[in-house]
Amino acid sequence: MPSTERWRVAELVSEAQGGSEVAFALLARDWDARLVAHAWRLLGDREAAREAAQSAWLEIARGIKRLREPVAFPAWAFRITTRQAAAIIRARQGQRRLAAALERAALTEPQSAHPPEPGEGAALSAAIGTLPPDHRAAIALHHFEGLSVAEAAVAMDVPVGTLKTRLMHARLKLRAALEGETHD
Repeated sequence: MPSTERWRVAELVSEAQGGSEVAFALLARDWDARLVAHAWRLLGDREAAREAAQSAWLEIARGIKRLREPVAFPAWAFRITTRQAAAIIRARQGQRRLAAALERAALTEPQSAHPPEPGEGAALSAAIGTLPPDHRAAIALHHFEGLSVAEAAVAMDVPVGTLKTRLMHARLKLRAALEGETHD
């Protein structure tokens, strides 16, 4: 994420913390699609992703005044969305049913705020779609949303080492898929 966008977000968060409904509305307008896309990557279901994002926005609205560092909003918002997605998973499905549903989930990457560069196209999107949900989300947060490894780890609610491992395995699987190999 470019530093100018980071500071614009931080400014909107600061204004929202001060009670500006307009600033919060602008924040929601700018970030809703990203939170829905993140939830979709975790859930594999667009309706459930909208539900997770909506719940996340309620939690964000209630807790934004407690956010100590406005510049940390992206990782904080993604983490809240991750927790909401996890709550939906626990509420709707047992762990075994979740695994089966994720395998049957659509394999195409949703439209992101930062889509792959031209030339990466359909092959990359298809390859990303074959990744396990946790790898797909890690790749998207780090490479498409521009979060640092540490921020993406916070967003995914995992240790930095775990996120690095997921990114490494995801990159290996993507390379293999794009080179026409298959690795399990």
